[in-house]
Amino acid sequence: MEVGKTKSVGYQVGVRRTLPLTLEEAWEMIVSPRGINVWLGEISSYDFSVGANYSTQEGISGEIRVLNERQNVRLTWKKDQWERASTLQIRTIEQLNGKCTISFHQENLPSSKDREEMKVRWEEVLEKLMQGI
Repeated sequence: MEVGKTKSVGYQVGVRRTLPLTLEEAWEMIVSPRGINVWLGEISSYDFSVGANYSTQEGISGEIRVLNERQNVRLTWKKDQWERASTLQIRTIEQLNGKCTISFHQENLPSSKDREEMKVRWEEVLEKLMQGI
């Protein structure tokens, strides 16, 4: 079996980082227009509610599927050239030391190449979020 490939969800990748933020601060960073621009890209509408569709200027589109405040966001995430959407989940996980872990997990990726590309993307996103602290 290839690295990052499962029988049930195809290729997947996960990246996480613990930041010196409270759970509330980390959550706000994820769902604020500024934070959304960092991890999702520039979108025309910031309707961040379950069932809302989005599309970015770089050609990413999808739908918000789950939104559990201060816990997680689950959405479909599709590049124009992909045949089908992947599933992206962003979690905020409170730590005992007053810090918070932000986790990106994406599954149903089309190929190992796309998996590597998304791994780099989410690592860069976490770095940008950290710089914004």
